[in-house]
Amino acid sequence: MALKVFQNQMPWGTLDGVDSELTSLKGGEVVTLTSLAVPGTDKYAVDADGYLLPSSVVKRPAVTKTLTSGKRPLFLCDEGIAGYGTLFGSLVGGVVGQDTAGTVIGPHTTSGSGKVTLWDKVGFYGVTLDAVDTTASTGLVADNATLDSGSALYATAAGLLTPNAAAAFEAVVVARFISFESSQSFVTSNINMVQALNSPSGASALPKSLEFALIHWNPEV
Repeated sequence: MALKVFQNQMPWGTLDGVDSELTSLKGGEVVTLTSLAVPGTDKYAVDADGYLLPSSVVKRPAVTKTLTSGKRPLFLCDEGIAGYGTLFGSLVGGVVGQDTAGTVIGPHTTSGSGKVTLWDKVGFYGVTLDAVDTTASTGLVADNATLDSGSALYATAAGLLTPNAAAAFEAVVVARFISFESSQSFVTSNINMVQALNSPSGASALPKSLEFALIHWNPEV
């Protein structure tokens, strides 16, 4: 349940999120901007400044994962708990070079402020497999035989990454698929890579526990 950031980047965290979507954000969804009336039923942080001032009604910008054709710009959002950038949301410790599973010490990124952390910089990110299109055989799933490194990824109308252009909110490539991964470490050797038929376990191939999809984020617009 997280977005994983694989290089030093600066996120944007001053924009308010649509109330009805805040608690369902898992991290890694594709989001965009919308406008909400002020005052209105949707609550917002008083320090979330920035207003649109048409003559008829005052509006403010807000973050939404509901995508409609032509909406720009596009971002990756972060839920702010697990795997959050440099692990601000988890207690850092344990084996060097491995992702931690420490005690959560930070709240959901939107708690209190209602703001959503946005990542727009081109680069490599990981999105856990519960926050993507999980449609069997056609989604961003390991049994999708059409996937290859460099395969185009789109976004559904609900903001989920998908390789299925037919399920996309519009035919715009937002990222490229690299691989499925089981660890955030770049220096680990998985056990199934070193086992052989004559190993003490007697197993030559154990099932991999895949955690996230490694992608290269670069909306092609």
